[in-house]
Order: sequence, then structure tokens, then C-alpha cells
Amino acid sequence: MDAVRTPEERFVNLPDYPFVPNYVEVDDGQGGLIRMHYLDEGQGRILLCMHGQPSWSYLYRKMIPPLVAAGFRVIAPDLIGFGKSDKPVNRADYTYAGHVHWMKSFVETLDLKDLTLVCQDWGSLIGLRLVAENADRFSRVVLANGGLPDGQGIPEDMAPKLHELLADTPALPIEEVFARFAAPMDDRPQFMYWVKHCDAAEDFHPANVMKTALKSCSEEEYRAWAAPFPSEEYIQGARQFPSLVPIIPDNPAIPANRQAWAFYQQWDKPFLTAFSDSDPVTRGGEQRFIDSVPGAGGQKHTIIKGGGHFLQDDTGEEFAALIIQFMQDNP
Repeated sequence: MDAVRTPEERFVNLPDYPFVPNYVEVDDGQGGLIRMHYLDEGQGRILLCMHGQPSWSYLYRKMIPPLVAAGFRVIAPDLIGFGKSDKPVNRADYTYAGHVHWMKSFVETLDLKDLTLVCQDWGSLIGLRLVAENADRFSRVVLANGGLPDGQGIPEDMAPKLHELLADTPALPIEEVFARFAAPMDDRPQFMYWVKHCDAAEDFHPANVMKTALKSCSEEEYRAWAAPFPSEEYIQGARQFPSLVPIIPDNPAIPANRQAWAFYQQWDKPFLTAFSDSDPVTRGGEQRFIDSVPGAGGQKHTIIKGGGHFLQDDTGEEFAALIIQFMQDNP
């Protein structure tokens, strides 16, 4: 697998990111190994904190200190293609199943057990599959602004029409894409504008996405979001992710996601949803989990006020406090 590795000097003196880097080589699925970076802070029960697209473990910088102070061990990996992890340059090497495989190899290589998954965005699409397929290693789940799409409610005969709509969707600038999310739906799902922007827009860059999405982003924080991605070849994973989301019923990930949903309909271990009130992407997505997952019964599900899609950054302290309370309620 042809991959690049971001020069370490790009990560020097990032604001509020004093954490020691850790690295592990995982099975790349093609007969070789690929290097993943992860943070490993504190002692105690393990919180596996998974980021999504187009962020990296920097997203958890505000949450790690209070979680560690509360007596937990926080492991926050950089997904392959992000942060300090290796970045395949061929977009075809990024698949949904491949990301699940890389994370499975990660937890197996480190032999992590009694895990609590904390996940958001693609961290949930991958993480929830990881739990379903490795249930003996997980004890709890905290889901924030994410989901497990499986094509529910979309007739299979709609697939050709949806593919046509996606092909005809323009690659708009980032500001226009966010405006589409805030507006009523037009003749196509708003998410298609996001797919096309990441896939083909010339101005796509993870740092620009984060700056546009966050409540605040200083110039130094912008430098941190840009750090993993010095040129176009480094952003192929970030470009590819939205195209992998199962929004069309013939997506190859749907059977495995439906199997995972069947698993969660039997999951009786603690399951908490903590969504934010200002995320136009996942708003309302928590309800299916609350209604369907036995382990979600009786939990203190919360809508966090003042948080956008990346609530770990916008409302990190509040999110950390919810996790601490959840862990105390479910020892």
C-alpha cells in the first residue's frame, strides 16, 4: 500500500496539545503493515475516543485533561489517513470495511479490553461496527453526533435515481455547502453537497472545514487542523470518507451495518447518546438508538446546548462531564 507520513515538524508546538505520541503498526489488509498514531493518557478504565472526518485526535484535546483527572485512561487514535497516522495516497485504498479492519487490528494489537467507546461522526460509523463485531472487548458506548446508516426507509429501486442526483450535484465552495445544510432540502439530500465538495471541490481542505464548522478557531488552532495535510496527496482519505457513507441503498456497507443494527437491538450494556443542539447533519439521529437499544434504557440522554457538529471542540468540557457522570452511573 502506497502511503505518505506527515513530517513530525508540522506538529511542533500545537496549542493545547502537549500529549506524548504513541505508534503501532496494524495489518493494512493487503499483506503489509501501516502505522497508526494514538494518544494514551491517564490510568484506569479505558475510554476509546474516536474522531471523524476531517478531524484528528486534536479534537479531544479539551476533554482529555478532565477525563484523566477523573481517573480514566484515554486512548485517542488517529484514523488511517488523518493526524499523525499514515495516509494512503490511492483513494481506492480507503473503504468502509477497510477502516473497520484497521481499527480491529488496532485494538487487537494493543489487546485492549473492557473498553468504553466514545465516538462521533465517522468515529461512530466505524466505532459502532467495531463494537458489534468485537463485543467481548467493549463494556459501554457513548454516541455523539453520529450514527450507523443502513438505508432504512429508502426503497432499493431508488438507487439509480439517487446515483443520478449525486452525479449531477455541483461541487460547491465550503460556505455554500454549510448554507445548504442550514436551508430546507431542495431536490436532493443536502448530504450530497457535502459528498461532492469533499470529492471534487478545488478548495476542499480539512482545516477550512474545521474553521467553518467550529464556533471559534484561532489562527494557531487553524494551523493545528492543517498540520496533518501539507499537500493534496495527504488528504485523499478526507476526500473519500463522505463518498463511503451508505446513503444509497446499493452501498456495499449496508448489509454489514444492518447486521450491526440487529446486534444493537440485543445490546443490553450501557449506551448513552449525547448529541448537540446545533448540528444540522445528525439532528434527531439519537432517537433511533434510544428507542432500539436495550442498554439505552434509563440512561441520561442529553442534548448539549451550544455545540455544533464537532461538539468535542465547541463544548468539550460539558461533553467530558457527561461521560464522567455516565461512567459513575454505570460502574
